[in-house]
Amino acid sequence: SGYGHTVPLSDGGKAFCIIYSVIGIPFTLLFLTAVVQRIIVYVTRRPVLYFHIRWGFSKQVVAIIHAMVLGFITVSCFFLIPAAIFSVLEDDWNFLESFYFCFISLSTIGLGDYVPGEGYNQRFRELYKIGITCYLLMGLIAMLVVLETFCELHELKKFRKLFYVKKDKEEDQVHIMEHDQLSFSSISDQAASMKDDQKANEPFVNSQSPTSNDSSLNN
Repeated sequence: SGYGHTVPLSDGGKAFCIIYSVIGIPFTLLFLTAVVQRIIVYVTRRPVLYFHIRWGFSKQVVAIIHAMVLGFITVSCFFLIPAAIFSVLEDDWNFLESFYFCFISLSTIGLGDYVPGEGYNQRFRELYKIGITCYLLMGLIAMLVVLETFCELHELKKFRKLFYVKKDKEEDQVHIMEHDQLSFSSISDQAASMKDDQKANEPFVNSQSPTSNDSSLNN
């Protein structure tokens, strides 16, 4: 999330932070993408297909209901319940501030104005930090799964098509004709080159015609 409450001070630390970020951020994105693509098969696609085939409901209706239920479960498990827990564990936080921290963290904004586990007199502080790290990682994966689920809805796909750049039919026909002409010219060039190769490989033939050879033999 990049809260900014812990920063490198030395030049070596700053250089290491740059190199580590350049390598670590792409690998983190690849890891999250791979995990989300595998989770969404079991959490979204198979349940929707099961209710569609087993009960005969419309696939679009099932997908919408499933997305809403999944979104409600994610908000409850990663926003409301953790906010209540943080409001109890953190002395200076109320429920709104705790919910604000959950939203800012899982949306990857990470302003850093609220950071849990900063009190040195807090019990089990190290274990508390590890638990927060696991919560943030699982919450980020859950958020990506929910976003991917909503993006697969048919209605949102139609809405996204409004922002696509449409090509005119005349331009498409011109491109197709140009492609055909290029293909035809390349084929003709290949045929001409093959003929030239065949002529070059033919054995040397006498320039005299067969009739002249016959007449010379008769004489």
